[in-house]
Amino acid sequence: MNDDKLKDLKPFLSILIIIGTLFSLVFLQMEERRIGYALLKQSREHNKIVEQKRIKTIALAKVTRPEHVERMAETRLTLKKIQANQIIHLSGASFVTDTREHN
Repeated sequence: MNDDKLKDLKPFLSILIIIGTLFSLVFLQMEERRIGYALLKQSREHNKIVEQKRIKTIALAKVTRPEHVERMAETRLTLKKIQANQIIHLSGASFVTDTREHN
């Protein structure tokens, strides 16, 4: 009697395995597509961040140009360019006192 029940269950189990396999394949394809979209989104975000970094690097280069720094110093800080008569030369002379004067 067990053999009869097993024979009756074999087609049902076969169909159940086939349907389970098909559902698994559909699920895996959906996951592959979902991961592909997530990867595409991350790739676009990465490209956007790289572009922002490039723009900020260019802006920093423009702001730190010597000409721009000089112009800002003259206009906002009221500084003027140095002239030759304004340069102070410091000598390397030491402050050693003569011991003969103290005796």
